This record gives sequence, structure tokens and C-alpha cells, in this order.
Amino acid sequence: MVQYTEQFILLLFFTLKNGKHFIFITYLCSLIRSITIIIYMYRTNTCGELRMTNLNQEVILSGWVQKARKFGGMIFVDLRDRYGITQLVFNQDTNAELCNRAAKLGREWVIQVKGTVAERSNKNPNIPTGDIEIISSELAVLNPSETPPFTIEEDTDGGDDLRMKYRYLDLRRSVVRSNLELRHQMAFATRSYLNERQFMEVETPVLIGSTPEGARDFIVPSRMNPGEFYALPQSPQLFKQLLMVSGFDRYFQIVKCFRDEDLRADRQPEFTQIDCEMSFVEQEDILGIFEGLTKYLFKTIKNIDLPDFPRMSYADAMRLYGSDKPDTRFGMQFVEIKDLTAGKGFGVFDGAEYVGAICVEGAAAYTRKQLDELTDFVKRPQVGAKGLIYVRYDLDGALKSSVDKFYSVEDLQKWVERAGAKPGDLLLVLCGETEKTQKQLSELRLEMGARLGLRDKTKYNCLWVVDFPLLEYDEPLNRYFAKHHPFTSPKPEDIPLLETNPGAVRANAYDMVINGVEIGGGSIRIHNSELQKKMFSVLGFSDEQAQAQFGFLMNAFKYGAPPHGGIAFGLDRFVSIFAGLDSIRDCIAFPKNNSGRDVMIDAPSTVAQEQLDELNLKINPHETPVTNT
Repeated sequence: MVQYTEQFILLLFFTLKNGKHFIFITYLCSLIRSITIIIYMYRTNTCGELRMTNLNQEVILSGWVQKARKFGGMIFVDLRDRYGITQLVFNQDTNAELCNRAAKLGREWVIQVKGTVAERSNKNPNIPTGDIEIISSELAVLNPSETPPFTIEEDTDGGDDLRMKYRYLDLRRSVVRSNLELRHQMAFATRSYLNERQFMEVETPVLIGSTPEGARDFIVPSRMNPGEFYALPQSPQLFKQLLMVSGFDRYFQIVKCFRDEDLRADRQPEFTQIDCEMSFVEQEDILGIFEGLTKYLFKTIKNIDLPDFPRMSYADAMRLYGSDKPDTRFGMQFVEIKDLTAGKGFGVFDGAEYVGAICVEGAAAYTRKQLDELTDFVKRPQVGAKGLIYVRYDLDGALKSSVDKFYSVEDLQKWVERAGAKPGDLLLVLCGETEKTQKQLSELRLEMGARLGLRDKTKYNCLWVVDFPLLEYDEPLNRYFAKHHPFTSPKPEDIPLLETNPGAVRANAYDMVINGVEIGGGSIRIHNSELQKKMFSVLGFSDEQAQAQFGFLMNAFKYGAPPHGGIAFGLDRFVSIFAGLDSIRDCIAFPKNNSGRDVMIDAPSTVAQEQLDELNLKINPHETPVTNT
């Protein structure tokens, strides 16, 4: 290969100097043919492409041994690569020496086989290559393998921890590999869609300054600047706004972001965003472009035509579903019945700020055991309710409740009428502080949806949630925090409320929700330096603090910042929705576990004292050594 490269460079100089373009092109064609031979030395085809149309062709395949089976004087080997599986046949009668060598092959050995494509007598309809097999004539062992710690099959016998430790083996499984192939397709389609709409992909810095808002930063010490630190970006927010000031009116980036948060199924310390920003736009422009992107991905990847996305205000989402990311694949909207429960001597309801119910269709037949299970569910610390009230509306019209002692049949009839219940339905009721109880009722609703099979992963309900509060108040700290981030623009008509009632100000912000998962979110940004300064003031920043941390942005706004806004999609979450996964970990090549560790490479890990000295970091010898971030 080196000699071809040298010849290519020399000839390129010669042709450019002497104008001998025909000679150059002729040689280039010859070179391509030579390189093609080299490329295909190990294989002429992949293990997933041969069909009946290839009968009698002589081929070379390379890959991993999935399994080997011996039947009489025949040995059958399933050879696997990224593209599929092809059956190899070794016949004792035609080539005993080759067959004996094949008998020694073990799982995951890397081999090369030469042979002829033949029609299988016992066809396998479960794989694309199931109509053919390779009658082997030559066999080369490229690399033997130790016995893997778990089976490399779809239904593997390896647990999560073991598979994460040997993730490079887990990635050989088709069920895992297909998730990464899906991820690639979605990223590729996203770039195609945005490129056609004049978006430019621009890389932004990974080593940036730390900001106190939002999640915790990962901190990186600077050797050349003792005592000072970089942070890894939680998002490219500031830089993409600066790009708008620079005149790059349509930006995007598929970018790594980092947040030092406690982990759960939809969070990892490092994750990937489809990050976008646009100039000279209003909210409707952004919703239109990125609703279009979502429809394009569903059509391109899954051949699904989505209807237009409904809009729901944050206030309605909380009132009807107790969540700003409601799962609308099924009903069970909240019904408030506080006014129907008061004054009957039931102190639990009388003392509650909020009493809400959901109607579970067809569940009146739930047994006492099932109702006790639901009560235990809402009492779990993760939910936090103190108890659960139920009303059965039997098929014969009878009403039975856990609070019959306090409420008459006529009282209960009013409850079920307001909830729109029919005979055969079940009413589940929670009470307490409004916001807390709505969240508890939301968890109960999702649990009932799961138990009744209503959360169908093959059904996709998309919507926009809009009109979020701009700010949220922290009682212990006695200050406001930005609901999204401090650069989100308030609704123009609500700007005067920043002075008088900041908690009532609505944001020019929006989230895209699919099946109860927040896929993306964004906002129209503040582009006026005076309004941005006012926002920092409401958030409790002094002028000096705002200038120290965000002065470069506010200064940039003084030089003709255009109106702009944007959105960021979580690519990991997007892929997991398409793949029907419960965790984003399964669509990331090398994820961290729930403790934020990469058990494969054993990171984070301790570092040598010499490295700490170089970074001017001192640790107490009685403390646990510092770990890398």
C-alpha cells in the first residue's frame, strides 16, 4: 500500500506540473483496481449479502464463528460479521483434512473461508441468507479466541454488569449492534435534512468556563494556569448564541455534552445533543422546522407518517397529567373533585389543598389484593403519597368505596359523573398539596397505563408543550432560578411582570414530547443586553457576577445581535424511542453504569501523585485519592 501511495503522490506532482491529465487519470484507474484487490484479499463478500442469485459463485468470507454443529460426516459453521450470518459446510467425504480442521473451531474464532455458493436443502427463513450456504474449499484461522464470558446471542446468558465489563463483546450481538446502526441512520438523516435547509455544522469548544446555573459541571484543572479550571460543556448554549451574533444564521451540531448528575434510565454523564440555533425567527418558525425534522426521521427511518403535533400549555399539562411531559397514548386525565368532597367529616380530604382522581376504564373488577398493591405503589418513597382512595363502579351500577363511612352513594355518584366513569370503571383518588399530589397522581396514572398495556411502544404520540414558567422559586434559598436557562426570553406581554410578579412570567420556551419522554427543548433567546441584564438581576446576580461570568455575551449583544432562538434534541433519547428501549444506555456504544463508572476501562480511576503535582492539586493524605473526571 505504501508503494501505491508514493507512486500516486509523485504522479500527481508530475501531472500538475506538466498538464498530463490523461496519464494521471489512466494511472489512477489502474491504482484503484490494484487497491480493490488488496481490500478484498480477506473477503469478496460479507456474511449478510449472498442470495440465490449468487449460486455457483466462488466467494471468500471472513468473520467470527457463531456456532459449529456436527452431523455425521458434515460440519456446519455459522459465520457472523456485522452484516449477518452465513452457513458454511465442511464435508468429510470430499475433504477430510479440511473437515478435521473445521471440527477444532471454537466460538468467536476469527476465520477466513473460500468456497462456492450453493442452495441449502434445509432452509432457514429467519435470516436473509437462509436459502444458501457455502461449500467450503479452504479455511484459514486468522485468530483463535478464548471462550467468551457469555454467549454472543440475542438471548444472551450475560447479566448487565458482565456485559458492560466486556462491552466490546456485547457489541457483537445483533440486537445491540442494530441500535447503533439505527443511531447512525438517524444522525445521517438529521444532517441531510438540516443541510438541505441551509444549516451549517460548526464545532464549539469542549474546554469552557464553569457556570453555576443548571446541573453540576465536570471540572478540568489547567496545568498552564495554576489554580484555575475548565469545565466540560453542559451544552453549547453560549457559543451558539455568539454564532448568531456572528451572522451564522442557521447552526447545528451533533455534540457531546456533560453533566455531573445522579443517573437514571434516561441520563448519562456524557450524552449527545442535536443542537440547533436560528436567527430572525419566532417560536412558530422553530416549531415548524423541527416538527418537520421529526416527521422526516419517522418517515425515513420507520416509514411512519405522523400527523401534525398538537400544542399543550404547561398549565394544562400539569392540570390534566401532573407532568410537563405527558404520555398521551392513553387517557386517564385528572379530574379535580375537591369541591365535591368537602364538609362530609373526612378530615383527610377536608384538610387537603387538592383532591384529584383518575378514571381507569374497565378496572372495577380489581381485587382487594390488586388495590392493596396500588396503595403500596403510591406509598413508595419514589412516589410519596400517604394513601389511596378508590371507588368501584360495578357493572350493575353499584358504587363501592374505601370511604363509604363518610360519603353516601349520592356523593360518590357525583364523583363518577364528573370523572366521566361508566359501569365497570374504577376511580383512584389522591389528595394533598396541589403540585406534589399531581406528580403522585401522574406516577399512578403511568403505572396503570403500564399494567393495562396502554403504553404501546409501537404507537407514537407527539406534542409540543409551550408557555412554560420563565422562573421557579426556591424556598430554602429564597431566590428565583431559571426554569430553562437564564438566556430564555420572556413572553413580550409578560416582561412588565419581572418587576412586580416574576413567578407569573411565561417563557418563550417549548418542549417536544414523544410518548411521555422529553425529546427536545428550546426557547427564543434574549437578544437585548438590557433585558438580559434585568434577567440576571431577577436571578440574584450582582452586576459584577453577571459581568464576570457572562460579560462576553452581554458585550456581544451590544454589537447588533439578531433576534434568535433554538432547540436541542437528546439524540440518545430519540434513538431509544425509535428502538423501543427503556434505557438510553442500550443505544450508546460505551455507556457508564448507574454509578457513573465505565467498568470496562475502570474509569474514573486514581491518578499518580506526579500528575496531581503538575496540576497544582493537593490532597489530604488521609482522604481518598482524587479521581479523574
